[in-house]
Amino acid sequence: MKKVTRKQLLAYNNFKLDQYPTDLSGTIDPEAAKKALKKIRKQLSALQDKMYAHNRYSVLVCLQGMDTAGKDSLVREVFKAFNARGVVVNSFKTPTEPELKHDYLWRHEIALPEKGKFGVFNRTHYENVLVTRVHPEYLLNECIPGLERVEDLPRNFWKKRFEQINHFEEQLVENGTIVFKFFLNLSKKEQRNRLLRRLEKEKHQWKFSPGDLAERKRWEDYMHCYEEAIRHTSTPKAPWYAIPADDKDICRYLVASIMLDVLKNYKEIQYPEPDDTIKAHIQQYKNQLEGE
Repeated sequence: MKKVTRKQLLAYNNFKLDQYPTDLSGTIDPEAAKKALKKIRKQLSALQDKMYAHNRYSVLVCLQGMDTAGKDSLVREVFKAFNARGVVVNSFKTPTEPELKHDYLWRHEIALPEKGKFGVFNRTHYENVLVTRVHPEYLLNECIPGLERVEDLPRNFWKKRFEQINHFEEQLVENGTIVFKFFLNLSKKEQRNRLLRRLEKEKHQWKFSPGDLAERKRWEDYMHCYEEAIRHTSTPKAPWYAIPADDKDICRYLVASIMLDVLKNYKEIQYPEPDDTIKAHIQQYKNQLEGE
């Protein structure tokens, strides 16, 4: 299987969507990717077990993408080998009334993973510079001081939100959270195919909403907002990766392999040594148990 490096998928501050592929099936064999994922997820699971014992780091995995990009199934397949206690998944949809009584990052802050655990944000704090940018009228629900109409939105509003998000993530990293941000880069054509499959298969029809078609009409607006958000928030401490998402097996493999590639560099994540008293009496403890 041909190797696609992490660097090739990194999104920089001059990010342009049209320079990143949505399909790598001509480079990576999907079946080979599926097999490789089985090995990688076991390695990730073992690493998380070690990370839990070490109790110094946590991991935050941020997944963003258009409807049908494959976020749910990616979570299921990548984290399948994990101890259930080792990974916590949160999906952020329309803010609730209690959530709207706080600042827009509050509901994300309280869902952050504990040390030793993986947290997955399936849709993330970036909804606040994506959906609300395409639909700025949603901002009126946030009760922002001085904002009574969309027309009152300050010119530098989105720039400030990007800066706030960067500060939020910088604080996380400096306090031991390893942040991964994956944009699942789906083509408009493939989204159409997946929406049609939802309608054709009775067991998947519940996933379909007429709102999916309404949002699809705003595709170009969303792509512009993704491009802007990634440009302004892909930082050395919390970079974005643009993952080709037209083939789900390849997408899952790339996400998992990037996580493993980065986490293996944290050599200090090891099982803690028992204290000297326990080490000095290991054989005594074994003899005691074996003699029962």
